[in-house]
Amino acid sequence: MQKIAIIPISEAGSEVASKLKRELGASILPRTDVGQRWNDFDAFIFIGAMGICVRTIAPYVKDKHEDPAVVCVDSLGQHAISVLSGHIGGANDLTRTVSGILGAASVITTQSDNAGLWALDTLAARFNWTLVAHASQRENADGPLVAHASQREKADDPLVSHASQRDIMQSAIIAFVNRKPTALFIDAHDDGTEYLLNSLPEHVTVVSSLDEVDQRYKLLLVVSPRLQRLEAFLDEPSGRAERPTTLQFVPRVLTIGFGLAHQAGPAETIYNEMEQGIMDRDIYPCARQWCTIDVKANEPFVALLREKGETVRFFTAEELAAVDVPNPSETVEKHVGTPSVCEAAAILGSNHGKLIIPKVKGKNWTAALAIDHSYLRPQTSDLRPGHIEIVGAGPGDPDLISVRGRKMLEKADLILYAGSLVPKALTDCHKPGAVVRSSADMTLEEQCALMKEHYDKGHFIVRLHTGDPCIFGAIQEQMAYFDQNGMSYHITPGISSFLAAAAELRSQFTIPERTQTIILTRGEGRTPMPEKEQLHLLARSQSTMCIFLSAAIVDDVQRELLQEYPEDTPVAACYHLTWPDQKIYRGVLKDLAKIVHDNHFTLTTMLVVGEAIDNRQGLSELYNKHFTHLFRKGDKS
Repeated sequence: MQKIAIIPISEAGSEVASKLKRELGASILPRTDVGQRWNDFDAFIFIGAMGICVRTIAPYVKDKHEDPAVVCVDSLGQHAISVLSGHIGGANDLTRTVSGILGAASVITTQSDNAGLWALDTLAARFNWTLVAHASQRENADGPLVAHASQREKADDPLVSHASQRDIMQSAIIAFVNRKPTALFIDAHDDGTEYLLNSLPEHVTVVSSLDEVDQRYKLLLVVSPRLQRLEAFLDEPSGRAERPTTLQFVPRVLTIGFGLAHQAGPAETIYNEMEQGIMDRDIYPCARQWCTIDVKANEPFVALLREKGETVRFFTAEELAAVDVPNPSETVEKHVGTPSVCEAAAILGSNHGKLIIPKVKGKNWTAALAIDHSYLRPQTSDLRPGHIEIVGAGPGDPDLISVRGRKMLEKADLILYAGSLVPKALTDCHKPGAVVRSSADMTLEEQCALMKEHYDKGHFIVRLHTGDPCIFGAIQEQMAYFDQNGMSYHITPGISSFLAAAAELRSQFTIPERTQTIILTRGEGRTPMPEKEQLHLLARSQSTMCIFLSAAIVDDVQRELLQEYPEDTPVAACYHLTWPDQKIYRGVLKDLAKIVHDNHFTLTTMLVVGEAIDNRQGLSELYNKHFTHLFRKGDKS
């Protein structure tokens, strides 16, 4: 969290200052103290005239890499202006935050923001990448600056000073914001590269190989964990009139598995040796996590990793022993109960990913490197890896799918939707050329085969399920297939029909002091229910019950519920919730089956049972003026 100081220039800005202090957890500071406290805060927000703000900070401004963020807000709270350190210091983001709190207009003057371009100097921090830099050994003195190697470079490579690295970045920014031809080479994929690919400016060309980078390009941006590939490109003799200014970002997509001798040390020496061992194999050791066997949890080296802020994961000997590795060891198995620690830990930690550096041995340590398949660039002409997004479609109305879900549909190469439950209108936002298929008449094997076909082409696939896919979504068997085939996938949640039922019934399904539980279940049809989850047993709590997929067996449902609920318990039969032909009928439990039969309800009918329906009795303590909680102190009078 940023440490923020608010400086009210005059009494006129006190109300705005108080509001920002409360919302941002900031401190109020007299203007006369700014100089002596300049290095104590991450950001300063001046409330008052811009001229006074500028004259106050002018003697202390040094460099955008060191200066705190400065924002100026007029005393009426109508405008918030980013004054200093907009990108690196975060003043632009803070300006937007302040504007949101006050309802003010944001004034941001940095060119990249106003032109909709990437802020190159914030990408590393934003996506947890490492920007690595040194001057090329073959660089001409008057040639462009190149930033491309590790800050922990081999001893015989000249490291760049911070000033030189800043010059390199500044050279890149100037070329980029002036829309000079730029090449983008991506060798691994994560959220950051997804952002770049989805917001590609017109002057940026995605290249599949560094061989495609010719003299027309003035800037080269590389996202890759590899060392040799870029160095060879920069050092090779070529016909280029000049080399492009080059920035390399190293994404943290790798998993390091390691093994240790008992109480191995010195820990810092082992750390340096492991990193050098990885770099000797042309990979930057920028790991997202370090993994080993659980019996090493108290080793000095593990303590060092934690001090450095690294994520450390542990696996049992049984878990590690179940992994096939290329270099098993009988000696290791004799001591810790598994034939592999470093290789097995790397593979497990990367979600059974690809082992890209097998066991490397040191004096008292071993290490291996693996990468999750989802981060890999496919060996196809498509630069994106295949990916499957399981998306919750919501209850039916296309306006009720999440913003993220809609974006997924808009960029999908294949949309495979549950046609028996999801309105086709939800897929109308597909891009030109996308394949849109209903899975209603397909078997599991046919669905998986279709998704695998598109996945292997590097396509983006949306598997669209009704409501929220994690509730009666039948996605477990699909995920098992994805896991078995090392396929990248993710779940985007959706609004479940039970939530739509509450909204359309205008009912709160939890009543203070009467019912605080919502049961989501189904009746027993062709799919058997576990004995302990029979409806009559669940009904004993008389909670609000939302019953899915059970209109066809409503007589059985009513019979079981009447064993515990009173016959006059409120019920609602909700058909096609939020669809154009939505129908909702209220009644009491003894008439539930009749309501369903009389209206010929079948699929996509939600049955709701409980006294919460239409209830308006009972008060929550949350807004009681006498109730104290984290955000408000109660009135004791």
